Amino acid sequence: MFQARKAARMTQPAPTAGSTDPAPADLAQALLAAARAAGAPAADAIVVQGTSVSVDVRGGTLEQAERAEGLDLGLRVLIGRRQACVSSGDGRPETLRAMAERAVAMAREAPEDPHAGLADPAQLAATRDATALDLDDPAPEPVPEALQERALAAEAAALAVLGVSQIDSASASYGRRQVWLAATNGFSGGYARTGHSTSCVAITGSGTAMERDWAAESRIHLGDLPDAPGIGQLAGTRAVARAGARKPPSGAFPVLYDERIASSLIGHLVSAINGTAIARGSSWLRDALGQPVLPAGMSLTENPLRPRIAGSRPFDAEGLATAPRDLVAGGVLQGWVLDLATARKLGLQSTANATRGPSAPPSPGTSNLALTQGGQSPADLMRDMGTGLLVTSLIGATINPNTGDYSRGASGFWVENGEIAYPVNECTIAGNLRDMLMHLTPANDARMYLGTVVPSLLVEGLTLAGA
Repeated sequence: MFQARKAARMTQPAPTAGSTDPAPADLAQALLAAARAAGAPAADAIVVQGTSVSVDVRGGTLEQAERAEGLDLGLRVLIGRRQACVSSGDGRPETLRAMAERAVAMAREAPEDPHAGLADPAQLAATRDATALDLDDPAPEPVPEALQERALAAEAAALAVLGVSQIDSASASYGRRQVWLAATNGFSGGYARTGHSTSCVAITGSGTAMERDWAAESRIHLGDLPDAPGIGQLAGTRAVARAGARKPPSGAFPVLYDERIASSLIGHLVSAINGTAIARGSSWLRDALGQPVLPAGMSLTENPLRPRIAGSRPFDAEGLATAPRDLVAGGVLQGWVLDLATARKLGLQSTANATRGPSAPPSPGTSNLALTQGGQSPADLMRDMGTGLLVTSLIGATINPNTGDYSRGASGFWVENGEIAYPVNECTIAGNLRDMLMHLTPANDARMYLGTVVPSLLVEGLTLAGA
């Protein structure tokens, strides 16, 4: 049994009002300089500087408007094979010195981790920015009035749908984050990422008979964002379709996962091939390398280099170049998701999948996944399933990481004779993920602009607990 990496952590207080900070690149270098001065022979630093604006409306009036500016600094120092992480929201020189001194003191007391360490300089990415990925919308930050107008338009469109009784929320937001990574191995690079979003949650019915549903869209560039009335109308239409929901029958039935939530199934697969779980021996796919995990002909690819997609990144959190690769090809598992530490534990090479926040060391994670699509529409799959459940919402989860046993609360629509018969709620679907993934039939309705491109998925023979 492998142990997770050990690292001490500390959080510093936020800066005082009115403080100003240098550029992220300068802050990262200042952190490294402070670490060296404190006695750390190796260190890396991450700086995240962001701005966010959000507006919520209700009943045709402004409910809340919020603007936030934040700075997060993270420093990891390594003394031999001992490491410690500290974080702060204060960029003042005295705070940087205190962070470095505390990190060095903590690292000296931390247990040894034989797999901790920075990347070799020869491993580092040559590309140090994200210009080619077009992740930063050059348009100015939207004014609150423009966000309010967008949220109001979504709310009005949802309320115009016959059967909608009220709007739970309608929101519009904007955010921009600058990320900079630097390390004593010579890496220094960063990029900015923007995001624009509109969302609406609509309700039908009243009292204990209320049902709700939602619609939301988010894009890197405002020009790619769908219009707000269309988002609101979709939320209202979805909510009204759920009126009168009741429990479905119990038994063994096929289940069609709607495209909105089908990616959760693939998420369980990706979690099971994460290097942390594999190194610990706590994955239901720990012995599946080179074996079928999806039906023949289906592949799961990762591509962190898709332009204008939120999950894209030119390098990982350890400075290694990212690249497209197959996680599953022709149904067969090709490899694990690894950062440097988990790769060293397993005697392998990093797959440039390190992710990191300011207060913790790197860990493996994926971005921009795509599953092979099928040739049939969701309506075709419903026709083929005859009688079963169309799931549009999942609630909670009980997943056994060692066996893959799966149980989740669900709601959606009961299907009879290949057509939707009535909406359902308060039911549970259960099965084993290894078996479920081997019996998938994909539809052709995946949205290509998402970071995770997964179509509706039909799964045979799940156990349904309803009425």
